[in-house]
Amino acid sequence: MRKIAEIPINDKPREKLAFKGVQALTSKELLMVILGRGIKGRDVTILANDILKLIELEKENLTFEKLEALQGVGAAKAGQILASFELARRYLIKPEQKINNTQDVLSLVSEIRNKKQEHFITITLTGASNVIEKRTVFKGTINFSLVHPREIFSDALTDRAAGIIFIHNHPENEVEPSEADIKITKQLCEAAKLLGIEVVDHIIVTKNEHFSFQSKGLL
Repeated sequence: MRKIAEIPINDKPREKLAFKGVQALTSKELLMVILGRGIKGRDVTILANDILKLIELEKENLTFEKLEALQGVGAAKAGQILASFELARRYLIKPEQKINNTQDVLSLVSEIRNKKQEHFITITLTGASNVIEKRTVFKGTINFSLVHPREIFSDALTDRAAGIIFIHNHPENEVEPSEADIKITKQLCEAAKLLGIEVVDHIIVTKNEHFSFQSKGLL
């Protein structure tokens, strides 16, 4: 294993990050950047390697005490690592949301119930029905020409979604689907079938009611 001093300048983690972006770094190199330097007798490359092995072993069970116990880590470096992980968790890692029923969907789109314009929302799902992403695709009068499968499914393909749910509101508070709603849903289901994506439901919401195409056998 090469020491940090033996690595060519452009391949050192900090320089590599600056020139190629953080995504270009290996997990070990990311740890080297966080650590900054090693200690006398234990190069930063060795420390990062030991810490990475511990992380892979412990995963969510990683603790301050376990990190501090590694030779050369100590309280300061253990704190740096855990603080970095916690900051990422708070701002970058979304809590897992699972869709088990219609009520789970309604809780995610409650903000459109009182909108004066129509909003068309998609929720993409994993094969285990976990939410990947919720998106507002269209606002305004929703018609056949606007809700095109190309626009709807481009993001779902990027997400590598196994399933998708459509939701839109009726500002006039008429919960029953219009002929256009039925036509659009049929078109989207046909496109989804070709793409290998399951249409889990299409739900219409009003201020106090909802209509599920799936529960009515219309998918």
